[in-house]
Amino acid sequence: MSGDASHRPLDLRSDTVTRPDETMRAAMAAAEVGDDILDGDPTVRALEEKAAEILGTEATLWVPSGTMGNLIALTVHLRPGDRFLAPALAHVVEFELGGWASFAGGVPHALPWSAGPGRVSPASVRASVPPSQPYDALRDRLLCLENTHNAAGGTVTGPGEHRAVTATAKEAGLLVHLDGARIWNAAVSLDVQPAELTWGVDSVLACLSKGLCAPMGSVLGGSAEFVRAARRLRKMVGGAVRQGGVMAAAGLVALSRIELLRNDHSNARVLASGLRDLGWEAASPETNIVLARVTDAERRVSELHRMGILATTISGAVRFVTHADLSEKDIQEVIWRISSMSP
Repeated sequence: MSGDASHRPLDLRSDTVTRPDETMRAAMAAAEVGDDILDGDPTVRALEEKAAEILGTEATLWVPSGTMGNLIALTVHLRPGDRFLAPALAHVVEFELGGWASFAGGVPHALPWSAGPGRVSPASVRASVPPSQPYDALRDRLLCLENTHNAAGGTVTGPGEHRAVTATAKEAGLLVHLDGARIWNAAVSLDVQPAELTWGVDSVLACLSKGLCAPMGSVLGGSAEFVRAARRLRKMVGGAVRQGGVMAAAGLVALSRIELLRNDHSNARVLASGLRDLGWEAASPETNIVLARVTDAERRVSELHRMGILATTISGAVRFVTHADLSEKDIQEVIWRISSMSP
């Protein structure tokens, strides 16, 4: 490969850096729109109906971001002082600025990864919710799951495991919210329909602006009653928009491309294998996130940046995320550039 290629940045910081292609831009330009606050936007409505069908929920609500969707869900479900359970290093707890405290008034409790990286077991849920507590104890109200689990390296929870954990939570009297920001990746990895991963949940958040390449937007699903409450909160936090069909059109195109995530997963495996061949400690990924364990992740990311490879750090590891804007040739270029570094 040419050394000149090292001057072209290759961005693996996240699958949020993807850009809409010409097909998606054309759909946005041609979208039928209306005032979604006053009388509804037809394209937003079409997206919400399609997303509900795919996710297996009664209804969904378009929101500008996944963080807003999670915030709305927790605020609907929690009352001030309620405790909610979540896997350790859950995105909703660690990377969303504590909105659960300032808006919902919730108190998080981390569950260990007792069923594997990023995954919790029915036993750990059961052990965290005593059958009876004194009146002055925190009230356990909600279990927040995450599929795929970002900080664990895009790990997936399968349908059977999801059902077991969700059923246990229900038996303990808990509501269940699923942060499915990358649920599409989980479904593709497992060769199942997304609805198989939402069984029993009271709400689910799914992003359109990551691997599916929409410029912005997520959908928040649940019962019709839940979505009515969520719609009011969306307005409260400034998430209601007027002619939202421009963005919803991109979301509809995104939902037609879920299967293309297989390419990202394949490229992630190629990258992890190449890193291992170079002496790096990198487990084979389940989806599109590769974590490489190094002694000084911050220094290593700086070195990568100087050679035109953009990455991030998480939990003491270097994180690479493959996405639609990177081809297999780009991934081979990343490996070639890294080959000049010491492991």
